[in-house]
Amino acid sequence: MDAKTTSEEREQCIVRWLDMIQEDAAEIYMLGDIFDYWFEYKMVIPKGYPRLFGKLRALRDANIPIYFFTGNHDMWMFDYFEKEFDIPIYRKPITKNFNDKIFFLGHGDGLGPGDHGYKFIKKVFANKFCQWLFARIHPNLGMGIMEYWSRKSRLGNKEAKHFLGGEKEWLAIYANKKLDTDDIDYFIFGHRHLPIDYTLKNNKSRYINLGEWMHYNSYAVFDGNELKIKFFENEAGQIANS
Repeated sequence: MDAKTTSEEREQCIVRWLDMIQEDAAEIYMLGDIFDYWFEYKMVIPKGYPRLFGKLRALRDANIPIYFFTGNHDMWMFDYFEKEFDIPIYRKPITKNFNDKIFFLGHGDGLGPGDHGYKFIKKVFANKFCQWLFARIHPNLGMGIMEYWSRKSRLGNKEAKHFLGGEKEWLAIYANKKLDTDDIDYFIFGHRHLPIDYTLKNNKSRYINLGEWMHYNSYAVFDGNELKIKFFENEAGQIANS
């Protein structure tokens, strides 16, 4: 599928998807990197996203719970979503039980082996004093810096655009190791930006990556019994490791 070239096109597509799932969704989990870059000043937020924000508010007004996990592109999100949309923000993975199935949910950045440079940068970005210092920069300059950093991050991303196999995929390695101490049915992440459905070493648990909305329009649905990756307005969509 060709990548959507503008943020507006992607936003419109996501809103159409939210319209479609509204009647059936019991809960919605957004696992990070929803925004390309984000810094939330005390009195200023990034401009744009009117359709998405309006739809999220409408979903909450309809009493559909929504949960937002920060990713590496939107980790500097503070309390705007909580105050304006009644959407809680999670900065670390959580465990949930749905119909006696245990879900481990998170963005996935910084988990597993390797990626030491990013793990160091994440500690700097998560430092409250560093956040305070950045907030002292005028928003025009600050958001310009964020946009440049985000663009450089995408261009410098050396992760393969295909599934590397269970022995090389960091999040699959992390999930397999966690199974040594925790009984998890589904590990669900978003950081890898590929739609992945991989059965782990116990031949029961699965590592699921949700993919992204530039090329795949992929998401996951749990119907109370089974979890599946699906594609919206993308008939050619395929799971990366299938």
